[in-house]
Amino acid sequence: MKHIKRNASLIAASAVLLGLAVPLTASAAGPEPLKWTKCEGTGLDPRQQCATVDVPMDYSDPDGGKIQIAVSRLPSGKPSARRGALLLIPGGPGGVSLEDPSGKGQKLPQQVRDAYDLIGFAPRGMAPSSTASCGLESKDLALAKLPWPTPDGSVTETMATARRIADACARNGGELIRHLNTANDARDLDRVRAALGESRISAWGDSYGTYVGSVYSQLFPHRTDRIVLDSNNNPDHTRVGRAWLAAFETGVEDNFPEFAKWASRPGNPYRVARKAADVRPLFLRLAERLDREPLSWPGADPAELNGNVLRQTMLTSLYDPDDYPTLAQMILAARKGTVPPVPEAPDESMMQNAAAVGAGILCNNVAWPRSAAHYQKSVDESRAKFPLTAGMPRGPMLCAAWPYEPREPAVRITDRGPSNILLVQNERDVASPLSGARELRRAFGDRAVMVTVNSTGHGAYLANGNACGDGIVSRFLATGERPDRDTYCA
Repeated sequence: MKHIKRNASLIAASAVLLGLAVPLTASAAGPEPLKWTKCEGTGLDPRQQCATVDVPMDYSDPDGGKIQIAVSRLPSGKPSARRGALLLIPGGPGGVSLEDPSGKGQKLPQQVRDAYDLIGFAPRGMAPSSTASCGLESKDLALAKLPWPTPDGSVTETMATARRIADACARNGGELIRHLNTANDARDLDRVRAALGESRISAWGDSYGTYVGSVYSQLFPHRTDRIVLDSNNNPDHTRVGRAWLAAFETGVEDNFPEFAKWASRPGNPYRVARKAADVRPLFLRLAERLDREPLSWPGADPAELNGNVLRQTMLTSLYDPDDYPTLAQMILAARKGTVPPVPEAPDESMMQNAAAVGAGILCNNVAWPRSAAHYQKSVDESRAKFPLTAGMPRGPMLCAAWPYEPREPAVRITDRGPSNILLVQNERDVASPLSGARELRRAFGDRAVMVTVNSTGHGAYLANGNACGDGIVSRFLATGERPDRDTYCA
């Protein structure tokens, strides 16, 4: 769900899946060899190479129209120790990992980098792969717009925004937007695997990438080697996407106390209260005041600091404790009746691209309720129980007005397949809370082992986790050694 944080954007019947699985691998003639060239971009390892893989736009018509998937590769640092290829599956929907072999991949221990070629890619719809866009109005890209209800809790305006965005996607998204879903993301990865010449492939997926990795492991279980899933989403195939959004209720409740302790610490230059217990009521009062009396914020988008902007800033800042000062500065400024500096605006073309892919994935995976009354009832319940998020996690995304029905059932994650999956999960994760990770762990059964890390933030392995968790994951990738049972890293 990083699309909510970073990109204004905010994720089966076995007979159907088995029927599709036969033509969804490599074609009978086999994949064409990849034509590797120098990658564009700055700051990349000079050894990193790039190529494209042609895949079907519609896997039910594998001989029909093709789209391209952009792929990058950083070869093993020690060919004699090379085991295979490690896919770096990005979050999102709307994330790209093309630069990750030269970026976060370099945080991997040398033994892991020696064992694998590191493989990045741009998922279907994301530039520079065949690209999707809904051509949205700039106002509909604002983080605090959808699906936050209005200050009185009404979803009427949110439903109108959903219809406007969905209509734009139908009008401007072309045929590609109808073929964006997680199952197709997984099928594309199997085409990448085949083009790389690998009989099996390992993967490190984070956030939304954990669902892509899970679906790949379900559709192509015997083509998986060592699978690491980091910051895990609830795999409920009846509520894909909706369950991820709803998880912010508990995610915020899990994480806000950590912010409160930090924001009340003596000596903190961004201290907002003298006691941790005072931070929550202070925040709620301030949000309500900004609902009633927004502050003008020239140059920002939106151009006012209102209650939902404060709440969205909270949500964004809780992803990483390093971002706590952003929320504290906004609280301190707003209490004085002023505004913080205008944040740097993200690139609009990137926002448009990520918003379209996020929309296609979330809305094509599973049908969402259409009734405004359904969302209003859910929002009212959520506001009463989880005031910090003010009903947003149960609000209507644009999927409430999506003009297309899913082309296939969402993939159901089961315990069928090899036991080669390691879940790593921070105990306090605002976007992928521990409760959802436990649901994925249950779904995998004996196929998986989970490492729960006593840490705060989104992204555990080599990010916001701890040395214990990092060591377990690194050993698994390098040697295949995995704990015999679920493990807690204190």
